[in-house]
Amino acid sequence: MNIAIKSYITDLFQFLKSTDFSKAILIGFGVTIPVLTGIYTGRLEIGLAIAFGAFWCSPSDVSGRFRNKVVGILLATALIMIVTFMAGYFVRETWWLLLVLGILTFGISYISIYGFRASLISFSGLLALVLSFAHDAKVLLNYEYTLLVGLGGIWYLLLMSIREKINPKGALEEALNNTYELSADFLDIRRRILTNQGEQDKLQRELLGLQTQLTEQHETLREILLVSRKSSGQSQYLNERLLILVALVDILESAVAHPVNYSKMEKLAERYSDFVGQFGELIGGMSRQLYDIAQAGNSVKKLPSHSHLNELSDKLEQEIESCQPDFESYLTFKNLLEYLEKQLEKINRIKWILGNPGSDEIEMVDKKLLKQFKVNKEYDPKVLLRNLNFRSAIFKHSLRLAVTMMVGYGVGWYYDFQNPYWILLTIIVIMRPNYGLTKKRFKERIVGTLIGGALAVGVVYLVRDVYVYAVLGVGSLVLAFSMLQRNYRTAAVFITLSVIFIYAIIRPDVLTVIQYRLLDTLIGAGLSLVSVLFLWPAWGFLEIKDSILGSVRANKKFLEQIAEYYRQKGAIPPELRLSRKEAFLQSSQLNTAYQQMAQEPESKQLYLEEIYKLVVLNHSFLTALASLSTYFQTRPTTKASEFFDNAVAHIDENLRLLVCALEDKEFDCPEPDTKPRDFEIPAKIEAMTELDALGGSIHPSNEQEFQEAHLVMEQLRWLQTLSVQMMGLTSKINFEQEF
Repeated sequence: MNIAIKSYITDLFQFLKSTDFSKAILIGFGVTIPVLTGIYTGRLEIGLAIAFGAFWCSPSDVSGRFRNKVVGILLATALIMIVTFMAGYFVRETWWLLLVLGILTFGISYISIYGFRASLISFSGLLALVLSFAHDAKVLLNYEYTLLVGLGGIWYLLLMSIREKINPKGALEEALNNTYELSADFLDIRRRILTNQGEQDKLQRELLGLQTQLTEQHETLREILLVSRKSSGQSQYLNERLLILVALVDILESAVAHPVNYSKMEKLAERYSDFVGQFGELIGGMSRQLYDIAQAGNSVKKLPSHSHLNELSDKLEQEIESCQPDFESYLTFKNLLEYLEKQLEKINRIKWILGNPGSDEIEMVDKKLLKQFKVNKEYDPKVLLRNLNFRSAIFKHSLRLAVTMMVGYGVGWYYDFQNPYWILLTIIVIMRPNYGLTKKRFKERIVGTLIGGALAVGVVYLVRDVYVYAVLGVGSLVLAFSMLQRNYRTAAVFITLSVIFIYAIIRPDVLTVIQYRLLDTLIGAGLSLVSVLFLWPAWGFLEIKDSILGSVRANKKFLEQIAEYYRQKGAIPPELRLSRKEAFLQSSQLNTAYQQMAQEPESKQLYLEEIYKLVVLNHSFLTALASLSTYFQTRPTTKASEFFDNAVAHIDENLRLLVCALEDKEFDCPEPDTKPRDFEIPAKIEAMTELDALGGSIHPSNEQEFQEAHLVMEQLRWLQTLSVQMMGLTSKINFEQEF
């Protein structure tokens, strides 16, 4: 019980220290102060205009570099000023307004074609468009109201800048802590797979999902760190965090490069249950180390000790020697322990860096290498024209949103609803480009609104004080914003409470407001779900081919870079690191695409089982590539053999044919049961293999060469088998099939 209470208290403090909560406080302050000032000075309309401007541009305040936040808020401010100015000339009592609403909705939504930050700017514009129906300026002229809305955007920018100056490291430290915890979860699931704790298929799916989240988190950290370093120079703090990011990326990629062979470990567990249990204990200890690092924050004193893990590792190393007569088991345990010791070294290095070493003790990250990892986004206006077709998911989403908004406002206007803009607000919040996310938002919004409405009714019956309503309204607003990214259902509860309490201050018939709020939410949510189902739906099956193609291309490039490095030796080239990063990123995006497809109606999940197998095979292919890459980079290797060149050429050709198939080019796909090519093994290696199989001993001078050749041959044969299986599966899937 005490442990549970302590855990809740820790979570509460973490939440209060989070950037989500600080941003919510900022929005609450930025909206409340202008309104209170307006009430106090008798200029409420001026206060409301500034408050609207601050609120509408706040979505662009997300994790990332400070310059991107500033540019995003300024662009959002410009957009909401344009929308506000145009909305000032709307003639409400005319059907022409529906056409104008549709055109503006499409244009604003289509901006999101430029990526995540552009989608936030687009959302600001949609908020301004929808809420322009909620308030008409009666005292101010249209241009005055527009300028004051723009001033609200600048006001929020000022507040955000002050927060960044007070706590410039907050977003970065939170992103790092999230990465520590995700990495800890990742290792813990691998422990459960190793020790056979839980359903293996379910655990493997969880592992893939966590790998996707970690890859995305690494990208967020790269953006913050690389650009911050560029703007602030060679800061030791930023350099240390870059080195921590490198270690965290290595932990993930090393884990992927050393997958748990479940069937093999299950057999070993029957004979060596103590060993497997101790390995699980070691992995669990490393997972707890990462959790404790996240909890420690910047406190050096709270960093966990690793002495007990070192002792466990030493004990395992000694006990493994007793397995030498069973050479295969001995080699499996030896390789597993060697991998875990390297993972432990990376965790210990993170703690050493967090322990504030002297500037002369820590190396500086190479600038040239960092430039290779910078991702330049395309903002060419031609992108807008290229996507003006029904192959573009954003184009279809924008068109669908525009039509749904027109229908929603038409329904509210025709039936003379009290606040028809609530229908529109529900639509822009719930509707997403794909069915899975829209359905999830639909459920969470409905449940949250019902709970919020029920709570509000109880409070309104018990309390009749407008000052209490004001405090509860502002408090609910802050909590709603703080929960938006964490738990949308909870956020919907507090949004509903906030809206109702604010209306309770200015309207006596608050129960009627609650009824209309619930009705408008149900209509808006229902329209959103129906539209995603029937208006130019973007089913995952129709788009997952591009994700598979991108991942196969990235794996092909990674294979080529690995082969080139093995032939040339020497320093690790940036091209190899870049190809590895791209391969992991594309694999993550493919997994995300499959997850979205799996959330769709069963009738739309064409070839779901085959596509899942293809995703797993693709992941296994990347795992084998990562294993080869790690081995070549961490050990001295011999000259590339003819066997190696022939095998790589054949695998590369299989991938080329697979790309051709996915691009709809003509090619002859091998049958799914095609046997891997029997490559000619070098005579010396074949002799050593036979000697080992007969129980003979290999001369120490040849042991390293034998180990290298054995690993390389096995991995290349596995890669060839996987490539053939992927070709076979692809031939079974008709990606052009219509629903």
